[in-house]
Amino acid sequence: MADLFTPLTLGDLVLPNRILMAPLTRCRAEPGHIAGDLIAEHYAQRASGGLLITEATMAMEGNSAFWAEPGIHSAAQVEGWKKTTAAVHARGGRIFLQAWHGGRACHPLMNNGAQPVAPSAIAIEDEVHTPDGKKPHVVPRALRDDEIPGIIAGFRQAFVNAKAAGFDGVEVHGANGYLLDEFLRDGSNKRSGPYGGALENRARLLLEVTQEACAVWGSGRVGVRLSPLNSYNSMLDSDPVALVTYVAKRLNEFRLAYLHVMRGDFFGVQKADVMTPVRAAYTGVLIGNMGYSAQEANEAIAAGKLDAVAFGTPFLANPDLPARIKVGAPLNAADPATFYTAGPVGYTDYPALGN
Repeated sequence: MADLFTPLTLGDLVLPNRILMAPLTRCRAEPGHIAGDLIAEHYAQRASGGLLITEATMAMEGNSAFWAEPGIHSAAQVEGWKKTTAAVHARGGRIFLQAWHGGRACHPLMNNGAQPVAPSAIAIEDEVHTPDGKKPHVVPRALRDDEIPGIIAGFRQAFVNAKAAGFDGVEVHGANGYLLDEFLRDGSNKRSGPYGGALENRARLLLEVTQEACAVWGSGRVGVRLSPLNSYNSMLDSDPVALVTYVAKRLNEFRLAYLHVMRGDFFGVQKADVMTPVRAAYTGVLIGNMGYSAQEANEAIAAGKLDAVAFGTPFLANPDLPARIKVGAPLNAADPATFYTAGPVGYTDYPALGN
C-alpha cells in the first residue's frame, strides 16, 4: 500500500497520506444546526486521514434537507465548529468544510414552511424524513435570475465564516442532487437564460460560487465535488461524460487544491466511465470516491489514474482507517441503522485497533 502513504501536495497543504475522509451526513448537530462536542470528537478520532471533508453544511439559513445537519451561517455555528477544527488540529489533522445548499431536497417542515428553491419547478420523486415523519418532496420554486446573486453572496459569507471557524479550506458541494448539481444537470435544469440550456450556462452557478471560494480562501485551499452519474435525488443528465469533462476543463482555470469526483451511481441507473475522461481533462489533483477498496485505490494511484481516494463508509466505521490499511488489519463493519440517529452510538463508539 506504499502509494496510499506517499505524501501529497494538495494546493497549499502537504498531506501525509492519500487516504481522505469523504463527506458523510450524520445528522448529529445540536439545536440551531450547531456542531457541538460530539461532532468534534467524531472528526478528531479520524484526524489521521490525509484530509477530512466535513458533512454537507448549510451555507445559508433556511435550507435544511436533513433536519439535524450543521450550518455555517450564524455566529453560534462558527463558534461550534471551532471545537471541531481545534480538536482535529490538536491531533495533527487537516479539515475542509463542505459548503452546501440543499435546493429542492429541502422541505417546508424543516424550514419554517418555506418552499424550497431550485433551477426549475420539478420535485424529487421520493420521500424525505421530516419532524412529522416521512413526507413526499414538494415542488420547488424556480429561482429567478435576479435572486441568484443572493445565492452566490450566501455562499461567499459561508466561506468567510469557515475561515473564522478555523478550517483549512472549503469544498464546494456540486454533487448528489443539491442546488449546484441541480443547475448542472439537464434532468433538473429546464430553465432558459444565463443559467439554463447550454452546458456552459448550466455550469455557470457552480463556477461563480467556486470563484467566490477562491476569492476568500485562495485557490490552493478550495476543492469541488461532482457526481455526474449519481441518480440520488432523482438526478439524471443526458450526457454525463460531456458534462463532467467540460466542468473539469473549466475548473483548470482556478488552479484548485483538488477536484473530487464520485465515480458511480448509488442506484446503478447511469453507468459510464467518468474517471478516465476527467483524468485526461483535469490538470490538478484528482480525488476518486465511491466503492474503492484500499487495494484498488493504491493501484489507481500507482497507475496515475488518481492522486488520492476519499473513503466514506470505511472511515465511518474505522476511525483509524489509515493505520488499519497500513498493517492489513480487518475493518469494523458499519451499522446502517445508526447512520442518521442521534447520539454517540454508531458515531464515536467504533473501536480503534487495540481497543
